[in-house]
Amino acid sequence: MDSALTTVGLPLALAIIMFGLGLDLTVGDFKRVGRAPRTVAVALGCQVVLLPAICFGLVVLFDLPALLGIGMLLLAASPGGTTANLFSHLFRGDVALNITLTAINTVIAVVTLPLITGLAIAYYDRQDDVTMPLLEIVKVFALILLPVGIGMLVNRRAPGFARRMDKPVRIGSAVILAILVLGILLDQRENVGDYLADVGLIAALFCAISLVVGYYVPKTLGVTGPQAIASSMEVGVHNATLAIFVAVEVLDEVEISVPAAVYSLFMFLFAALWGTWVSKQVEQREPAAA
Repeated sequence: MDSALTTVGLPLALAIIMFGLGLDLTVGDFKRVGRAPRTVAVALGCQVVLLPAICFGLVVLFDLPALLGIGMLLLAASPGGTTANLFSHLFRGDVALNITLTAINTVIAVVTLPLITGLAIAYYDRQDDVTMPLLEIVKVFALILLPVGIGMLVNRRAPGFARRMDKPVRIGSAVILAILVLGILLDQRENVGDYLADVGLIAALFCAISLVVGYYVPKTLGVTGPQAIASSMEVGVHNATLAIFVAVEVLDEVEISVPAAVYSLFMFLFAALWGTWVSKQVEQREPAAA
């Protein structure tokens, strides 16, 4: 990939996205965990424990090459993105729950992302050529948490400005991700056909499974319709920009970023189709219950 894109554009893109997340956050969003601990625990359990396990099963089943397998598990370990909040809003989910889940999982990912990715590297016995230096990991999460903190401060000091900036930042985040995906595919254009053959089906399956698991597991455990929709979007719509950043800037392997790029191609379409269907199901049940 072009050096300007990786050294300047990619960190800036991630910072903008995380700043946008902070614009939606207040201290109360973290306190909400105490008011709905079961709902938050179920959704986070799906995202932090169940999804990586499912992803590993798919990686083994499809016998992915090492770097693509590591990339899939890196993606699975990435928290939900701000786009999840947008999809939740569009399809009548509990957006406040989304914001809380994204905030908590972003903090948890400081530990879980390097842990799961490190286990993937060890599984493929690639420690010699794929490493995760501790200093680089610290830098990544400083780049994540600092803009979030600045966004929260802006939200607190200038809530009107934060509300006005919400839509432009969300649109900008989607555009940034699209540019990153295009950049990766162009950089790897000689191998794109092979990569799509290797990882296209597994990425599509993982996306579909993530959305379904994120909805039905909480629902089975008694989580209500709008909260189940929020959980589904949070679990299914990953922060692919973070996965791409870690792959390119920390692991120094563009190929590891390919699964996140391919996943993104399916993510928006699948989330829109699934959200349309599942919101209708919730609508039909609510009048019946009333």
